[in-house]
Amino acid sequence: MYDFPIALQLYSVRDDMAADFGGTLKKVSAMGYDGVEFAGLFGKSAAEVKKLCEEAGVVPISAHVPFIDMMNNPDLLKTYSEIGCKYVVIPYLTEEYRPGHEKFAEVIEGAKMLGEKANELGMRLCYHNHDFEFVKINGEYALDILYKEVPADLLLTQIDTCWVNVGGEDPAQYIRKYNGRVEIVHLKDFAGSKSENMYALIGIDDDKKKEASGSFEFRPVGSGVQDFKSILDASKEVGAKWVVVEQDSPSMGKTPLECAETSINYLKSIF
Repeated sequence: MYDFPIALQLYSVRDDMAADFGGTLKKVSAMGYDGVEFAGLFGKSAAEVKKLCEEAGVVPISAHVPFIDMMNNPDLLKTYSEIGCKYVVIPYLTEEYRPGHEKFAEVIEGAKMLGEKANELGMRLCYHNHDFEFVKINGEYALDILYKEVPADLLLTQIDTCWVNVGGEDPAQYIRKYNGRVEIVHLKDFAGSKSENMYALIGIDDDKKKEASGSFEFRPVGSGVQDFKSILDASKEVGAKWVVVEQDSPSMGKTPLECAETSINYLKSIF
């Protein structure tokens, strides 16, 4: 029914990557993942990372690289190009750069510059959303403003289906909305509703973890509230090239690697 290659966003297993980069890549490959998306290189060179991916048998498809890091050093993109990544992704915005703040305009202009740099290297720049882009500015979602202001040849959308849902929209419909601009779709499941502890669970605002009510948690794909068949149908319709599993924080008594395995086993069962 579906024939997407499946990658794992390695932020999902970041502690394992820090402890054993190459060994973790091999474990991810053994689970059946076709590719990986990086969230840091843990001090390794591009040549080392490329070699470790080859040895593990996974495709290095993309990387999440902090916006400020890329703005301060656009040549960072070259590192990921040398690894073999086809995409580089703006993964998250700190508060001062978010919609409604003065520096959001810098994100729009910065994305144009970084998109050109990526294109020069034979890569594509993507933007990975959270829920805070689903605030309206003059009646229009900030996420839509970003994609309106930055042309599609400079910025693709990497739809995070969890955060679209949390933001109050239907993930499948949002994928269709950006038909022609969607090459990677993030598959992320969750349970509960929007709460104060969400960003503690992605490794941000750790002080709030103590106050976490438990009303929201990330789950392995297929273990939460998301309708992945509709999401995958939409992804197929728009010609997405990859789907990427991401789980920011483990749950259900499982380790991060166990969560990653549960996710791909579910996907295999419906592919």
